[in-house]
Amino acid sequence: MTRPSVTSRREVLRRGIGAAAGAIATEFLPGATAMAQDRTREVAGATSKDAGAIDAHVHVWTPDTAKYPLAAGYRREEMKPPSFTPRELLAHARPCGVARVVLVQMSFYGFDNSYLLDSMRAFPGVFSGIAVIDDGGRDPADEMRRLKSQGVRGFRIYPRNLSVDRWLAAPGMEAMWQCGGRERLAMCCLVNPDALAAIDAMCEKHPETPVVIDHCGRIGTDGEIRDRDVAQLCRLARHKHTAVKASAFYALGKKKAPYTDLAPMIRRLFDAFGPGRLMWATDCPYQVQEGHAYRDSIELVRSRLDFLSDADRQWLLQRAAERVFFL
Repeated sequence: MTRPSVTSRREVLRRGIGAAAGAIATEFLPGATAMAQDRTREVAGATSKDAGAIDAHVHVWTPDTAKYPLAAGYRREEMKPPSFTPRELLAHARPCGVARVVLVQMSFYGFDNSYLLDSMRAFPGVFSGIAVIDDGGRDPADEMRRLKSQGVRGFRIYPRNLSVDRWLAAPGMEAMWQCGGRERLAMCCLVNPDALAAIDAMCEKHPETPVVIDHCGRIGTDGEIRDRDVAQLCRLARHKHTAVKASAFYALGKKKAPYTDLAPMIRRLFDAFGPGRLMWATDCPYQVQEGHAYRDSIELVRSRLDFLSDADRQWLLQRAAERVFFL
């Protein structure tokens, strides 16, 4: 695998279900009985539309690198924290009223989505998934359909080692966008503001393809939220199937709770996209490191944005992500 040019996540941001679940019980929850009890509670909590919030962007990984090997070029030392399993994630999420989560394939595993898929199988109904595949592979559209059959609803794409004016031009990327439009599979874009123009052009070319921009387009990772960048992101709202994740608050603007300095940008995104195409997410485990807390992230939307109605909050905290990743 060709490794992305960045070397760490922090640098990126700053610049048969029951049988399958039982087979991996010792990994995800110690003891098959404990897993069965927890799974029953998770499924019961996730079947109601009013079950709770959806965290639309979380990464999980395991210290068991024998069963789930790291991709070429990655080392165990880069796994910080060393472990962030589904159970560890839910220990943060559940007390904050989060019922479901969208898991995003972690770069440590490259194109091997095994841990993502096993996590989804272990907690049926609780997790949806965003996978990573090789757009330069033999048939990326076929791989997308295969993963869709296992519950994946989106695919993370980013420039990797290509320039922002070339990364979407490859034949494999074209095939992915075409398949996304046909199969209702989201292109989930991890980009800086300088890549938004290329995404805009692809949205014009593929108007039926769902597109989700991660982490507010990473506007403000250097501490400055520029009007031109926000305007460029808002411009994407004219494409009816585009959405934005209001997420990774720990990495944007002042990077300090309660994150209210981000409110003006979120208000502009809300005005442009509406509540139905703006979804909250944490980007855990990074939201729970270096003095940041899970609750501070959700509380920005739940209680600190006075321009939101209760119905708006339900969309941002649940229904927008549900529509793209769970229905």
